[in-house]
Amino acid sequence: MSGASAFPDPTYRETVLAPLFEAAKTHYAEHFGAINKAHLVMLCETGILSQDRGRKIAGALRDLDREFDAGSLAYTGEFEDFFFQFESELVQRLGDLGGMLHIARSRNDMDHTMFRLALRERAERLMAQLIDLAAEFVAKARGERDTVIVAYTHGQPAQPTTFGHYLSAAVETILRDAERIESAIAILDKCPMGAAAITTSGFPIDRRRTSQLLGFPEPVLNSYGCIASVDYITGLYSAIKLVFLHLGRVIQDLAQWSAFEVGQLRIPDSLVQISSIMPQKRNPVSIEHMRLLSSLAIGYCDTTVNAMHNTPFADMNDSETEVQLTGYKAFECGGRALSLLSACVSACSIDSERVAANGDAACITITELADTLVREEGLYFRQAHEIASETARGVIENGERLRNGFNGFREAFEARTGRRTRLAEREFAEAIGPEAFISRRDRLGGPARPALDSAIAEYERGVRGFRRGHAMRAATRRKASASLEAAFEALLEG
Repeated sequence: MSGASAFPDPTYRETVLAPLFEAAKTHYAEHFGAINKAHLVMLCETGILSQDRGRKIAGALRDLDREFDAGSLAYTGEFEDFFFQFESELVQRLGDLGGMLHIARSRNDMDHTMFRLALRERAERLMAQLIDLAAEFVAKARGERDTVIVAYTHGQPAQPTTFGHYLSAAVETILRDAERIESAIAILDKCPMGAAAITTSGFPIDRRRTSQLLGFPEPVLNSYGCIASVDYITGLYSAIKLVFLHLGRVIQDLAQWSAFEVGQLRIPDSLVQISSIMPQKRNPVSIEHMRLLSSLAIGYCDTTVNAMHNTPFADMNDSETEVQLTGYKAFECGGRALSLLSACVSACSIDSERVAANGDAACITITELADTLVREEGLYFRQAHEIASETARGVIENGERLRNGFNGFREAFEARTGRRTRLAEREFAEAIGPEAFISRRDRLGGPARPALDSAIAEYERGVRGFRRGHAMRAATRRKASASLEAAFEALLEG
């Protein structure tokens, strides 16, 4: 015959209940208080609770708000969780009336509402950082419109472009990522309150009023989905993951460009650490930390999303506090990465001498020579391509610079066409110059000044649009918070 046991089992208390209690008081106490107020106001406005009873409960909530120091609490096991400890405090003050606050609600809908409120705050902070990063990239792109760099494909020097053009490409991705975050916030920004455990309530609750008081535009429509659907979590973390996956590729470029062998990007001394033994070294470890933090953010996002895999479509602990805490680490690591990247991009510079040397040695402008031969010499493109290819191969094999390759070009042209080129050495030099290469690429999306200026203006409009949206959502929530406090104070005053 087994002996009697009392809840909670010591192991269960230490491994589950105590950590969850700490998380509740650390992350959710404020949101718990807002839900209590909003729910009470709604119960009184609908007549489910009388004004007199509501006033008494409001007074007790006000007193608890002043006297109940959640941060100082330690889990003892006397109560199952933070909710029951708080309700016990309320009952001590009001007797059985204290339990009336829980009419037409459950920990199920309360928990998912608290999770949404906590995620909403974090998502908006991340959104603000992402907007700031986009603005920093746009400003840097505008300032570096004419700064030539070597662009790489397949890890090899490919063509010249400008640092502004490169940064603009990154801006477009950042803005698309911001759009995905904004869409995830819209899904997140719906209120589960009123679903109670699963099916709403037999009481005439007003779910829209509760949503309004908590700063949500609207409730989640289906009550089962309020406590079972987790796409507000998986959608948000999937969007966050893409932010750092995409930025990680830019960060990897910064690492490659700052390597000694490439050297086209200079990281300032303020973001470089020295070796403890090798005096010649400048270690751009700030870039490594960005890459690490981005990878950690991605990992926490994946962990959070994967925790939902093959779970029941129901309220379950797999989507609740433990996994929420894991997800919060993605915000922490990601936020640090965004701050560091913004500082680095703002302060870094291009070493134009290294760009010129590397570009000339690698013949990165040779595409324009081929194009020039089509335009000026009337050649078929494949003919022109082969002449340009032979010119580049010759100077590289001879260890020369492309600027000194006119004689080799002339020989290749005559061998291929049977006639002398009409290009003078000056025209050859212009064709293989990076400035002419870039200025001729003034088509939509190109690096030439007119095309790039037009694109940058569009990016600036995009940044302003995201700022407006972010500010409008913040203003709406501040207004809702003020409305909740006013309604609660009116209840207190009777």
